[in-house]
Amino acid sequence: MKTRLAKVTQFAILSLLLIGIGIASTSSAAAQRRNRWDGYPNWGGSYQLRETALNAGFNEGSKEGRSDRNRNRYRNSSEFGAYNDATHDYNSRLGDRELYRRYYQLAFQRGYDTENQNNYNNRNDRYGQDNRDRNRDRDNNNNGRGRDWNRYGQYGGSFQLRQTALNAGYNAGNKYGRDDARRGRRRNYNDISDYRNATTDYNSRMGDRGLYRRYYREGFENGYTDGYNGY
Repeated sequence: MKTRLAKVTQFAILSLLLIGIGIASTSSAAAQRRNRWDGYPNWGGSYQLRETALNAGFNEGSKEGRSDRNRNRYRNSSEFGAYNDATHDYNSRLGDRELYRRYYQLAFQRGYDTENQNNYNNRNDRYGQDNRDRNRDRDNNNNGRGRDWNRYGQYGGSFQLRQTALNAGYNAGNKYGRDDARRGRRRNYNDISDYRNATTDYNSRMGDRGLYRRYYREGFENGYTDGYNGY
């Protein structure tokens, strides 16, 4: 009887130890995942949305960075379809799509630079002065605000409306600007239907449609100028 009781006790103790080890391992893995993204801003949204977007963006950016490193080249993030789309692994159950895209694009850029830092530095060494001159000219131009949304107008509306409109407008404008530069032409914005409509990615749940179009066109104009000038 005592021998049987001792065996049962030993089994119970062993089981508890294994459970404890499993919990500790799970907690450690979770902590490591959290630590990986600790250096990134938190703009809200669920933990799952943020982690999924950062993970997907970083992985894709790293892949492109390694590829370009092997080819001894460095490209701007806006030249990648995955960056401009920024919805890989997104699911509507995660929450706000534009917030997901914001996290994704930030992580994509960091992943790309992490894997391709040498080419980035080499390019700056070779073209540093030229880049500084171009950036200075760009900063002196009122239309040279790039993707720094803090430098754009504040006309009211929700964060989501403004962010979505500026991002959609800038991306579309940048694409048209690059295409027109390759074709050696420059068009009036009103000649482009996407600029006139100014409703790409708009949803009535965001708020006022007219306000969205105002932000969109401002983003489009800056994106077009940057794309045309090769930024």
